[in-house]
Amino acid sequence: MKSYDYYIKRCIAIAKKGLGTTRPNPMVGCVIVHDDKIIGEGYTSPYGGPHAEVNAINSVEDKSLLKASTLYVTLEPCSHHGKTPPCSDLIIKNQIPRVVIGSVDDNEEVAGRGIERLKNAGCEVVVGVLENECRMHHKRFFTFHNKRRPYIILKWAQTMDGFIAPRTKASKQPVWITNKPSRQLVHKWRSEEHAILVGANTVLEDNPSLTVRDWTGLNPVRVVLDKDNSLSKSYNIFNSEAETLVISNNTIDFIKPLAEQVCKYLYQENIQSVIIEGGAKTLQTFINENLWDEARVFYGPVNFEEGIHAPMLSSEPTGEHLIKGDVLKIYKND
Repeated sequence: MKSYDYYIKRCIAIAKKGLGTTRPNPMVGCVIVHDDKIIGEGYTSPYGGPHAEVNAINSVEDKSLLKASTLYVTLEPCSHHGKTPPCSDLIIKNQIPRVVIGSVDDNEEVAGRGIERLKNAGCEVVVGVLENECRMHHKRFFTFHNKRRPYIILKWAQTMDGFIAPRTKASKQPVWITNKPSRQLVHKWRSEEHAILVGANTVLEDNPSLTVRDWTGLNPVRVVLDKDNSLSKSYNIFNSEAETLVISNNTIDFIKPLAEQVCKYLYQENIQSVIIEGGAKTLQTFINENLWDEARVFYGPVNFEEGIHAPMLSSEPTGEHLIKGDVLKIYKND
């Protein structure tokens, strides 16, 4: 007989299919097992659609088997009415006798109420199976609700001699440090996160679009730090391809610590995760205020000899990957 761990691992695997589409809902995975055989699976639909448990139950061909089945799920079933009815009610309605949960939902609208409702209906509930793995999987959701800020990913590329950009450029076109596969990976990341943030200087120097072009997926919300709100609306960041938020003197106080205020603003805007893409000063601000969760740093096989120095991290990398000559190092802020 397969273990609880086996099925929760399967839940996590299928939940990842919802990455970048479910926000602000968590990307939950669910499987239903009868006689040690999976008879139904589901993951969270794009926001506004059915939750994982609903999709899993609907996928079961013989609904009579539900009364003798176990439902596995990465996160506590919801107990409140949102865009959809409570999943805990649907589980009770279908008389599923056992529910195995990876992690309790910290959202104050749930926070154990789903488990309580299931138990009161006579359902056997097992909680905390592969809890650490489930919490890591739901890192964006938990960071948003527990720390009241987005999950923050720092990303930059630097030369082997430690520069993020040349001192001067002949045009507003980007000067590439990394190769095409690395740049495609960055576009994949953009499709997975809720927002992407840069400073005004990055817009002035590179005129980026900050959209998903080399990958399939949703464009992130674009956020630009523009103290005096002086950027021309002719820049690519203001085109109609994605929503753009401008953080200016009208939004925050640029004299006070910046990153903390930006986090508070993005939380109020219900932004669940954000990639900080530049420039060096903006990235270093988040590092200095210790407001980041992970950093993804590319090292390209080029040297500038002089230029704008890359941000400085005191952490040691937790992972390293070779991408056709580029080196990607991953840092965690535990």
